[in-house]
Amino acid sequence: MSKLRVLMVCMGNICRSPMAHGVFEQRLRERGLENVIEVDSAGTHGYHIGSGPDPRARDEARGRGYDISHLRARQLEREDFDEFDYILVMDEANERIARQLQGKDTRARLQRFPEYAVNRPETEVPDPYYGGGEGFVHVMDLVEAAADGLLEHFEREHGIRPRNGSTG
Repeated sequence: MSKLRVLMVCMGNICRSPMAHGVFEQRLRERGLENVIEVDSAGTHGYHIGSGPDPRARDEARGRGYDISHLRARQLEREDFDEFDYILVMDEANERIARQLQGKDTRARLQRFPEYAVNRPETEVPDPYYGGGEGFVHVMDLVEAAADGLLEHFEREHGIRPRNGSTG
């Protein structure tokens, strides 16, 4: 089986999607799946291309053991829909923009990332950019739950199992 490719998408690619990228990347390493599943992130808008994650996102991630400092913002492109298997958006606005860009007969499955957050009522990962630090805490809680649910989905749907005997 070829490597599964996952793209996390928010508006500017400096808060939610790099947090999701970093969490999922770490989950893959913990399970020995980094050679089976690849993760990247992008934004629907080009406001921050080339910038690192928001300092509040970096701080919240670092406080939970994730390093996202190496990530750099990029914009979602039409080609991403042919290069990725899953494009996971954070909210309805990003989904609407992504669907306009997607076109017909593309490879990617476009969904909202919080759909994978088992036992969580949220249908969107809220944008914490204009709020305080508590928004980043809430985003990280949601992102961790969705990352775990996504891995469970990959086990069921694609038969992917941890390579190192770990279950997380």
